[in-house]
Amino acid sequence: MEKEKDINIRLAEKRDIPKLLSLLSQVLTVHANGRPDIFKYNVTKYNDTELEAIIADSTRPIFVAESEDNVLGYALCMLQCPMTNSVLNPIKTLYIDDLCVDENCRGEKIGTKLFQRVKMFAREKGCYNITLNVWSFNESAMKFYESLGMKPQREYKELIL
Repeated sequence: MEKEKDINIRLAEKRDIPKLLSLLSQVLTVHANGRPDIFKYNVTKYNDTELEAIIADSTRPIFVAESEDNVLGYALCMLQCPMTNSVLNPIKTLYIDDLCVDENCRGEKIGTKLFQRVKMFAREKGCYNITLNVWSFNESAMKFYESLGMKPQREYKELIL
């Protein structure tokens, strides 16, 4: 039996940007393969300058999972504070903008460890819930999030014309 990797979860630093960009590219490939009508190939959601700004923003933490100084995954989050709305209760939410584990080490519980750290952070910040969006074609991601106890909050429908 293979020994489980010693995984450290920490906040991202500027030195992590090249690996974050590589992982963002993996996410894009999954999305572009699943919905090439929507997603472009060979671009990333964020560039290095944008990632640097996000890393400096305490309301947008990026947690990285590393082993032996190698970043194996990340969870890019966003604190969403209550908005004044006459029909909604004012709740504080931690939104997971993106979560990725390197395709070469999926199935090693790295995503679960990242999610546990995100959940601890959300509790520390007094959040009511954690939310995220997942594309319906990404069945493995949907199963993963369900295994962590996440449930559908609403559905976003489309009609392609």
